[in-house]
Amino acid sequence: MPNDPPDGGNPVAQQADNRPPALKPALESMTLLVAAVIVHDKATNRVVLLQRSENAKFAQGKWDLPVGKSEPGEPITETAVRELYEETGLTVKPESLKVAHIIHGAWGVEAPNGFLTVVFAAHEWTGEPENREPRKHSQVRWVDGDAIPDAFVDTTHMALRRYFVGERDVSLDGW
Repeated sequence: MPNDPPDGGNPVAQQADNRPPALKPALESMTLLVAAVIVHDKATNRVVLLQRSENAKFAQGKWDLPVGKSEPGEPITETAVRELYEETGLTVKPESLKVAHIIHGAWGVEAPNGFLTVVFAAHEWTGEPENREPRKHSQVRWVDGDAIPDAFVDTTHMALRRYFVGERDVSLDGW
């Protein structure tokens, strides 16, 4: 038949695009990909923060940005949109996200070979923040940009501080 592959294989098994087949993952050197979002209301200089609960996997009781791991095959902007919604109920459009900072950690929870966090800023959203994961977070709320709590996850705190002074760069943690 004219649509059959020349090698007689299954036409469904062939990739629809022209990418070469994927190589075996280099698991020993895998870096966990993470997205965080600074939701900043510029008119009131407030940001949405969450406080990790005593049940959180790490940084129990500390404040943090909405943040989470990327799923396999998921673009990092979609990770940011998904995690923000899952944790806070806020909705942002991927195209409205602006890169604010990059964090490259040498190791972390669930990331023994390191993590790369892309921190985005969002100035447009819909919804009001709510705690949609009460087992992970004790609270989610607006916080004045001039009154960020001291008990904050170090890496995202640094990214938030640099965002407020207009620095868009890379932070290394543990290297």
